[in-house]
Amino acid sequence: MFRLDGKTALVTGASQGIGEAVARLLAAQGARVVLAARSADRLAALAAEIAGAGGIAHPLTLDVAQPESVAARLKELPEELAAIDVLVNNAGITADNLLLRMSLADWERVLRTNLTGAFALTREVVRGMMRRRWGRVISVSSVVGMMGNAGQANYAAAKAGLIGFSKSLARELGSRGITVNVVAPGLIATAMTADLPAASLAELTAGIALKRLGQVGDVAAAVLYLASEEAGYVTGHVLNVSGGLYI
Repeated sequence: MFRLDGKTALVTGASQGIGEAVARLLAAQGARVVLAARSADRLAALAAEIAGAGGIAHPLTLDVAQPESVAARLKELPEELAAIDVLVNNAGITADNLLLRMSLADWERVLRTNLTGAFALTREVVRGMMRRRWGRVISVSSVVGMMGNAGQANYAAAKAGLIGFSKSLARELGSRGITVNVVAPGLIATAMTADLPAASLAELTAGIALKRLGQVGDVAAAVLYLASEEAGYVTGHVLNVSGGLYI
């Protein structure tokens, strides 16, 4: 089950964290994976590791915060990887602050990376999916986009925007055999959470029904399901992977 043999997947933000875990799992399940991020060195190392494990991966240096460059970057892909079957919009940044202290630059930077970048990349990739009448578009949002969070108005707005964007696309593209879904992680153990003070981490964990942080593999497994043939009748859905932080 959940095999992706013969499929090509493109994962943004693939150089670390959730994106890296997603890329590794999709490759392990048989997909050819295009690794997209800004860090060429990290992508090259990850591609080599995936190849060493018997998978197929290709690094693509891409900055989704420059949406006008997306089309040209995709044209650089080798012919055998040009037809993207599975798109995972995972790239994202934070620039947290209370609204009265938040600069317009930080507002626009977060929305440009987390939302506009997904728009630009999806618009390019779905053209081929429509011709082939098969595709999977999966965006990594956040439970913050559903519940809000003080000090993250820009991040919450962008992540909520991904949900509305995906639900609209699900209606537009369903007749072409393309599903569009969202994974909404909660608190996941990453480099960012590792830097939190122990007291803060304990307080945050107390609000999670399962009383623990999620792992990047938990999110990757959700993405894999939505990318698979087995999820072919699931579209317009937001899969909450938060351990009960948001219910």
